Amino acid sequence: MTGFRLSRRALAGLLVVLVAAPAWAGVPTDQLRGSIERVVKALDTSALKGEARAAERRVVVRKIANDIFDFAEIARRSLGRHWPARSDREREEFIMLFGDLLERSYISKIELYGGERILYTSERVDGDVATVSTRIVSKNGTAVPVDYRLLKRGDRWLVYDVSIEGVSLVANYRTQFNKIIQTSSYAELVKKMKAKQGEAALEDDGSRKGKAKAQ
Repeated sequence: MTGFRLSRRALAGLLVVLVAAPAWAGVPTDQLRGSIERVVKALDTSALKGEARAAERRVVVRKIANDIFDFAEIARRSLGRHWPARSDREREEFIMLFGDLLERSYISKIELYGGERILYTSERVDGDVATVSTRIVSKNGTAVPVDYRLLKRGDRWLVYDVSIEGVSLVANYRTQFNKIIQTSSYAELVKKMKAKQGEAALEDDGSRKGKAKAQ
């Protein structure tokens, strides 16, 4: 529980690496597909390939992730009923920590997947809320339904939840966070998130040193 884990299928839903363009598309679908295609292009760039370029690759993908996800909204929904009791400072800190956690989950697993296709099957828009329904098809033909839920922010549509076979990303995190808070405290949850952030920072530092040594 302390690892704030995402299921393998949830990660596959977030990190699909081959996009099949649909015959039609509305604005939410177009923007989502465009962002994912930018991830694909970044990973295919020869200048960013190889272990020595891992840190640079992650910076590029993290930037694109900010164009895909509404981290503040995901954080608020994931904290659920514990959100109203948080001060403005606590909320800002939590959004920062949670955004970092989700970005790193996204980035650290992205290169583990290959050969999947994403098929856009439908789009539903209701005012400033939209759902883009897709199917991720593996090399062996297995299809996994994935729904992306988006909110309109200005002229952008940003993902605030991903549902894999009916299982919500937000609900997944909310369950983990709620358990920690109920069995311990909100302060303990923040402590664990900071510990995960520190571990990731050490890994990044090790990667940079490895790159310098290789050069």
